Formats: sequence, structure tokens, C-alpha cells
Amino acid sequence: MRTMNDVHDETCAVACCAEIIGAKWTALLVHDLSEGPRRFSELEHSCSGISPRTLSERLHMLESQGIVERHSYPESPPRVEYELTDKGLAVLPIIDAMRSFGHSWLIDEHDHEHVVRERPLRTADPV
Repeated sequence: MRTMNDVHDETCAVACCAEIIGAKWTALLVHDLSEGPRRFSELEHSCSGISPRTLSERLHMLESQGIVERHSYPESPPRVEYELTDKGLAVLPIIDAMRSFGHSWLIDEHDHEHVVRERPLRTADPV
């Protein structure tokens, strides 16, 4: 018999997705890679504040999950690029929904400031 505590286990699709996409920097990396292949330094620059170690760990995790593919080119100096796989491209609607939510509920378009808008709380419609 299931209890309330084991609802979000490995069989919960939302929990599995949140474990990947919910890690800090992951959504931003997927968003950046949606524009095409990027080099490590480009990703490091676009995610201001991320440490090289954290970036490396996130890219490795995304690669192990089949979301990102790493391409090495035998050039001098060596060139490495990261790009989204088909599985990674399938994550983009989630990123688009996050962008839409952020523009609608969190970002004041005129001032480009982060604000929490005062709107009445309501529960989501039942599925």
C-alpha cells in the first residue's frame, strides 16, 4: 500500500523531470543550447556566476541523461562544443513555458525588474 511519503518516487514523471531540470543552472544551460551548439567558454559567459566546476558537472549530468551531446574536434587548439540531442530538444517546451510564466507573472516588462505581482491565489484546474 502506498503512503503519502512515497508518491514522488522513481515512477513519478514530474519528480523525475524535476530532478533533472530543477538542478541549479540546468534550465539556463538548456535555454542557451536551444540557440545552437556552444563552447564551454560561451556557456560559462552566458551563465554569469557559474563556476567552471559546476558548469562541467551540469554538462556531464545532462550528457549522461542524453539531453546534451559533446563534440570534440581534433584541431589545434582542441575545440569542444555542446548541443542538445533530440531528447534535449523535447525539453524546450518546458523552457518556453518557464519563459512565458516569467514574463506574465515575475518580470515587469516596462522596467525589466524582477517583481512579484499581487494577484489573487487560485488553485489549478483539475486535470
